[in-house]
Amino acid sequence: MFKTITVGFDGSEPSENALRLACDLAGKYDSEIHVLHTPKPETVAFAMGAVAGYHAATTMPSHDEVMKTAQTLLDRAKTIATEAGQSNIKTEVGEGDAADALLTHAKAVGSDLIVTGRRGLGNLSALVLGSTSQRVGHLSHCAHLTVM
Repeated sequence: MFKTITVGFDGSEPSENALRLACDLAGKYDSEIHVLHTPKPETVAFAMGAVAGYHAATTMPSHDEVMKTAQTLLDRAKTIATEAGQSNIKTEVGEGDAADALLTHAKAVGSDLIVTGRRGLGNLSALVLGSTSQRVGHLSHCAHLTVM
């Protein structure tokens, strides 16, 4: 039923739940799993420990810091997948808008399912423009599953 599953992963609890569910489906359908993380400097600043007094608005992380944090999150995704019985997943760092990156990647690898968390670490613009999951669900060329 699902031969290739793409999972959007931002390190949030909903995205971890999405990955676990994708791993469960992959076990049932012998699917290939692709995990995509599309970093945003704002969420990296938060992940790096932005607290009151941290100048997240004026002190954004460097490109190297963003990429290092992205790799750390993808390593976390590999650990979650291994714990869920799927040790052979493919990971990639996306660029730009998370929804667009997910849709492009899923189409490029021939995914027949995209799995996302319902609410991740999206930025303030998501309140105005809509979440990644909403956009993927609206524009996806294949099945889309949103996980809480």
